[in-house]
Amino acid sequence: MNNPVNRREFLSMLIGGAVLPVLSSTISVAGNGFGGRRKMNVLFIAVDDLRPQLGCYGQKQIISPNIDRLASQGMVFERAYCQQAVCGPTRASLLSGVRPDTSKIHGNNTPVRKAMPNVVTLPEHFKNNGYETLSIGKIYHHPSDDRQGWSAEPYRAGTFPEGAWKGRGYLTEQAIAQMEKYNKAYPKMKGRGPAFEAADVPDSAYPDGCNTDYAIKQLNRLKDKPFFLAMGLYKPHLPFNAPKKYWDMYKQDDIKLADNPFIPKDAPSYATTSWGELRNYFGIPKKGPCSDKLARQLIHGYYACISYIDTMIGRLLDELDRLKFRDNTVIILWGDHGWKLGEHAGWCKHTNFELDTHVPMILSVPGMKTAGQRTRALTEYVDIYPTLSEVCGLQAPGHLEGLSMVPLLKNPELSWKKAAFSQYPRGKVMGYSMRTKRFRYTEWKNRETGKVQARELYDHRKDPQENVNAAARPEYKQDVQRLGRMLKSGWRSALPE
Repeated sequence: MNNPVNRREFLSMLIGGAVLPVLSSTISVAGNGFGGRRKMNVLFIAVDDLRPQLGCYGQKQIISPNIDRLASQGMVFERAYCQQAVCGPTRASLLSGVRPDTSKIHGNNTPVRKAMPNVVTLPEHFKNNGYETLSIGKIYHHPSDDRQGWSAEPYRAGTFPEGAWKGRGYLTEQAIAQMEKYNKAYPKMKGRGPAFEAADVPDSAYPDGCNTDYAIKQLNRLKDKPFFLAMGLYKPHLPFNAPKKYWDMYKQDDIKLADNPFIPKDAPSYATTSWGELRNYFGIPKKGPCSDKLARQLIHGYYACISYIDTMIGRLLDELDRLKFRDNTVIILWGDHGWKLGEHAGWCKHTNFELDTHVPMILSVPGMKTAGQRTRALTEYVDIYPTLSEVCGLQAPGHLEGLSMVPLLKNPELSWKKAAFSQYPRGKVMGYSMRTKRFRYTEWKNRETGKVQARELYDHRKDPQENVNAAARPEYKQDVQRLGRMLKSGWRSALPE
């Protein structure tokens, strides 16, 4: 195994804000940020609620040819993890480069600039270095957040509940009628109707299609300017609304239901949720499980939405090729967190399970020798900020709490982080979760006293679906003690030595 990046060098970067000198020669690209004349552009693609349910992640039942094409041109990170499995905090963490306990953003109601008014965000960093930075679709959870990071007002076609679309993007008369009926009975639902819709309409009839149209116009305008274009796709976030032709790609009878639709054995109550987000839609039971028929409809809709946004991503890639930008544009694609499709007796996100924290991430850097390769190194979304800074030749700010992944682009087998860290709050208790090569270990701690209320341990060597909490089993006593010490030591202790 090759020598990893020296931990002291990385810590010096955190303190002093310097780019790791040992990494600067790992990619050789004519005209990029490493001494070339042209700045490297960035296409930053965010996808809402996308778990690694993609062909390039081995999910062959999914039709995702364009994302798979991007994977063939870049590197697939097979074990990437978000810092918190819900939209606001995970996006805030990625875009600020710090972890939720540093930002104090643990929910969707705190904009980044309210919590950290002076932080240099990722788009602001690029803007400060001469880039035109554009936000299209959903990038931050709050549409108006981080105005100082963007060169123009963020653009969101179909921002709900306002806009040309009814509620959360409904188009059919039936769905709109159901939404209006439901919202009358539940006034706080704000545009929620059915959990899915399959209108027979063109791609641009829904917000993601309109946002893609706008992004393509901007790419044509930015012919001679270095750009950081952030494209945020709404789907497959609820409701699962996509043009009918994408639903027609799948046969509902062929869709398999989760084979572990039960709460993990011996899991504490903190570990699970009642999936209230989905229950707030028309036609979803307020209590109890979904019927098998409804479950298949929901999974069908999720799949259709993936194929829909895959086509939008393909349009962006095609336009980069047509404009001859591809050889000078870094592309990163990420889903903000995972999602459950009936597993663990649940739906949605909002937990520390592997299903919710494990995320897709694909990075393509022109000229990198690892195109089409994969890495199983443990990586985190806080690593994106320093990585994009380095591949574009920018000095990374000193406040960052991630590690540049550039060495992995040179050697996917490099010895790397010992763990990836995530967390999720449950009122007065915070669940701190750590994913190592073999285990997922979680401690649920009182947020005031720090006292551990419950533990979880899942052995991925024997139990990859996390169906049995082994924390109290005698044969794992030493593992629990060791992992507990590691978790207490924090994320810095997991860096390469």
